[in-house]
This record gives sequence, C-alpha cells and structure tokens, in this order.
Amino acid sequence: MTNILLITADDLDGRTPGAFGGVPGATPRLDALAAEGMSFHRAHVAAAVCQPSRSAIMTGRWPHRNGAEGFEPIRDGVTVLTELLRDAGYLCGILGKVEHLQPVDRFGWDVARSMRELGLGRNPAAYGAATRDFLARATAEGRPWFLMANAHDPHRPFSGSRQEKEKWPEEDRQTYPAPSRTFHADEVDVPGFLPDLPGVRIEYAEYLSSARRCDDVVGAVLGALDASEVEDTLVVFLSDNGMAFPFAKANCYLRSSLTPCIVRWPGVTEPGSADTRSFVSMLDLFPTFCAAAGIPIPGDLDGHTLVPLLRGEAQPDRERVFTVFHETSAKQRYEMRCTQDARFGYIWNAWSDGAQAYRAENMEGLSWPAMLADPVSADRTDFYLRRVPEELYDLESDPDCLRDLAGDPAYGDALAEARRHLANWLKATGDPLEAAYQSVVEA
Repeated sequence: MTNILLITADDLDGRTPGAFGGVPGATPRLDALAAEGMSFHRAHVAAAVCQPSRSAIMTGRWPHRNGAEGFEPIRDGVTVLTELLRDAGYLCGILGKVEHLQPVDRFGWDVARSMRELGLGRNPAAYGAATRDFLARATAEGRPWFLMANAHDPHRPFSGSRQEKEKWPEEDRQTYPAPSRTFHADEVDVPGFLPDLPGVRIEYAEYLSSARRCDDVVGAVLGALDASEVEDTLVVFLSDNGMAFPFAKANCYLRSSLTPCIVRWPGVTEPGSADTRSFVSMLDLFPTFCAAAGIPIPGDLDGHTLVPLLRGEAQPDRERVFTVFHETSAKQRYEMRCTQDARFGYIWNAWSDGAQAYRAENMEGLSWPAMLADPVSADRTDFYLRRVPEELYDLESDPDCLRDLAGDPAYGDALAEARRHLANWLKATGDPLEAAYQSVVEA
C-alpha cells in the first residue's frame, strides 16, 4: 500500500511556477519537485472554483454528478476517496480547507487542522509541524496514510495588499510570516490575458508574493516528509483553479482551469520528465490513488487512471479535455461548459443573454477597477460582463484568448467540431443542460 500526499494550492495560476514556463524564482520548491517527478502541462481541474474543484477530485465525478456544483455538500450515496482508503486501513488527514469538502463528517478525517490552526492557512512552520505529527501517528499505528495538505495561498487577500489589512486584524496577520521573497511591481511581467496597467501590475506582484509563501508551505510539508524517512510515498501537487483575476478563476478560459500538476512517485515516474501532450483532468486522480493503494477502482467514476502516463506509456483519448462552471462563491449561477484540444478552446455560456451581468470574486481588489478606468480596455471589460453564448479561441496563435472567433465564418468547421464534441459529452455525462444546448446547436 503506497502512502499518498496530495498538496494543493489555492488559486495558483497554471503558468506561475518556473517549471511550467512561469516566473523564475517564484516557486523554487515546486520547481525542485518537478525535477524530482513528472509535470503535466495540459492538466485541468473540473471546475475553476474551490469547493466544486475539490469535491470533484475527492469523488472522481463531475459536479453535476456529485451534487457540489457550487458551495454545497456532495449528495448522499456518492462515494468519496477517503471512505475507500479508510476501509483499506489508511490513516486520513487534512490540513486546511477542511470546510471546503462538505459534509465534513462524510470524509471521515482521522486528523483535521483548520485554517486558523495553520496561521490562516499561511504559516509554513505550522504546516510542517502538523505534517510531522500526522506522520508520527501513522508510523506509531503502523498504517499507510493519505494526507491532503491545502495551502490557503495565493488566495485573496494577497500578501501586503490593502485587502489583507482590511480583512484581518493585526493579531490575525501576526499568526503567519511574510513570504520568503516579496515581489514588486517594477520587476514583474503581467500575464498576456490581462492589460499591463499600474493597478494590475501592483496586484500581480502581490499575488506572486503570496504564491511564494504557498511554495514555502510546500517546502515545509515536503521537508517533514523527507525528515520522517517514510518510504513508498506518492506525492501530487496541483492548484484548485487559476488565479483570482479577471478572465481566470471562476470561468472556463484556458487560465481558469489549467493547473500546474506535478507527480512524484519513486519507481514509477522518471525524475525531471514532463508530459506536454496529454490532456488530463484532476478527476483522474481518484482512480490513480486507488491504483496506488491497491484497491478496486469504482466503476462509476468520470476520471481515468494516470498510471500509464506516469510510467511514460502512451494512453488513448488524451487529445481533449472538458471543464465546467456553475456557481460563484456568492452563489450566483453562471452556467458554462468548455472543451479544449491542442488547437482550439470552445466555451458555451448558457447564462449569457445580453442582460445578465457577470460578477465574481476575481473582480475584487485593484485589477478590475484599473481595467474599468482604462479606455483601451473598454471593449474587453464590456465583453467580460455580458459575454456571448459561444466563444472560440485559437490556442496556438492566441493562448491568452483575446480574439473570439466564434462568429468568424473562416472558423466554421472548427466551431462545428467543438460543438459536436461538447454535445456528445453533455449526453454521455447526463448534463442537465443537454437539451438546452441542442437548441443552441440546431438554431
């Protein structure tokens, strides 16, 4: 029975770590982990917002099939990973984000440490100590273990931001340290899907500082594992969704669901290897963990084991990925569906009717007001608020998704192909919006 360590970041962009072509020096421990294992450069979460993303990982089912489309509990009768692992004798623990897997008692955690017990989920030393305690208990009891260590960085409020000071009193801010490196506006390059405005630049630097503290947490957890000399451990790192900026988190764009997934499994993964071709979903982790634990894989999962890919073998049906969005943290519904392949990204905005306006947590802080105040960004902000029913992007020439091609006759064949794939997926998964989509396609 292989031990399993699942480390997650909260709102870390898929391209931030240096190992994924991101910011040099932002995430040295993650870059080292990638050098020790395999990185997946086309990995996506099921839904780009916290609780639905995490619930999908822990059930292996799409949100509409597990009940947690937004910030709701999973449905009765849906199997969760920890149930199977505990039945097999595993000690199961969680650090941070405990309340983002509901109902909490269904997950049967043997050990649970809340956000406040971990310096608002931002204290690397607290994570390291909690990991050491958990591993010591597992050793004393002679049990294999599963630990889900969830950093709360780089979720808003960002390090050093005005939001941080306004949200938490000083006594709370004293429970966690500053990042091991602080970034400044004059040393960063703003991602291409955002305009390079002073407010955006300042906030992106604050985000990178928070990302560095997330990396500090990763280092503390892995340091505790290394010090324990526990062998036969599968380590997985991922982010639950993209960063909390416009056109990222809580949407279906490329940078909404793209996650920096790293897997280190001694004897299985080749150190320093990278899969840059296969599309994988974080739904695939559930059956992968079952395989590592040596327990039967349930037949009603939506994901597929990654073991062949981890061994460097080819695996069919990895040319495309699907993602969804249902509901914001404020419980506002914006139904979206997406399919992406190596060339095109297609989004169906079921909510877009020309009247309803989009609003989500990614519009808090400095960036969105800066975009609204910038006349050059007016078309882009107007589009973000209302959208259109269908969007199509050429991800080869336009990876930042700046030019919607859905209305361009030259891309009619690509649009029809994407529609076909999405329609088939909606039907195969029993998506409740299947009939509504057929009316769009047939119009």
